Amino acid sequence: MKILKKFIGDKAFYQKVIKLIIPIIIQQGITNVVNLLDNIMVGTLGTEPMSGVAIVNQIIFVFNLTIFGGISGVSIFGAQFFGIGDNLGVKHTFRFKFIFCVVSTAIALSALIPFGDELIMLFLDNEANADLDLTITLGYALDYLMIAIIGLVPFMIVQVYTSTLRETGETVAPMIASVISIGVNFVLNLVLIFGFLWIPAMGVRGAALATVIARFIEMIYIVLYTHKNKGKYPFIDGVYRSLKVPLPLVWKIIKTGTPLLLNEVLWSMGTTFVNQNYSTRGLEVVAANNISSTVWNIFCIIMMSMGSAVSILVGQKLGAGEIEEAKDIDRKLIFLSVASNTVIGLLLIASAPFIPLIYNTEQEVYDLATNFLMVAGASLPIHAFIHVTYFTIRSGG
Repeated sequence: MKILKKFIGDKAFYQKVIKLIIPIIIQQGITNVVNLLDNIMVGTLGTEPMSGVAIVNQIIFVFNLTIFGGISGVSIFGAQFFGIGDNLGVKHTFRFKFIFCVVSTAIALSALIPFGDELIMLFLDNEANADLDLTITLGYALDYLMIAIIGLVPFMIVQVYTSTLRETGETVAPMIASVISIGVNFVLNLVLIFGFLWIPAMGVRGAALATVIARFIEMIYIVLYTHKNKGKYPFIDGVYRSLKVPLPLVWKIIKTGTPLLLNEVLWSMGTTFVNQNYSTRGLEVVAANNISSTVWNIFCIIMMSMGSAVSILVGQKLGAGEIEEAKDIDRKLIFLSVASNTVIGLLLIASAPFIPLIYNTEQEVYDLATNFLMVAGASLPIHAFIHVTYFTIRSGG
């Protein structure tokens, strides 16, 4: 019984965890389901458009993880400042995030705008696709990229605000913002990809435009919500009067956050290079990998939300100096994550032969996607353990 108590919490513990992660699960769940539907919509246009969009999203993925990695290091201090009631400290971490994200976005745009076609061509192998005109796929990819990069700006602003709100324990507002954005994105995808009434079908450009509009709407909602509730979130009051961050805190963040930033950047680049190697086997592999990764994101929702729970709950306890309580919470969350994702992994394996059938593509793509999904399902419990232990280490700096 003592061993069980170490890994299994009481009713109050699980109620607290559920209250925290349900908004995150809903937000990520709707996001990933709609991404799947968007993926299917683009997939109906053919293998070349789907592959072109997938390649661009893989490149943008590096930017997204860079933003996430930079914010992650700062969030360690944000959660700890909130845990001890230091609103000025939370304000300083918000400013640091904002500066980092603006600089990162400027660098990304300066690389993607002039060199976008060269980056895309790294994923298009002439020998593996000898029977295809790769200029068609390149054209689709560039059409998508030149619109999609506009969305980097609202994306980074949303990440600054929502990450800080979550550090204070607020998960409902980011969820609402995301749900609104996702709903707009889905409706606009239907209209802009395929056309409606007087609106012409725009194909992949419509998909990119829908995403950009949805991101701006999400940004407007979360910014207005935060600034209208200054009493609830005092860190936002006067946050832009100055972008000054105390130098000792800057060095602390850099010292602690740089390994996290490098971890995310190198991991995202590594994943991108792996996918680039996949692409040398042909567009069929790119398409199958795109299907697999989109479905994988849906089955990873619980795993991702548990990482957020560890970051928030453990980080707040550490900030308050309650070390033993932090250890106890962390141990139980790790067990819960691995156990739940073992079940989810088995469900993914069982459904793997059927999921690719919802796409309009070739048999070779179906077969490859099925095999990818089976391997993904078998590895899910391992990923779950790594994910929550990573967030455990991160929450402690």
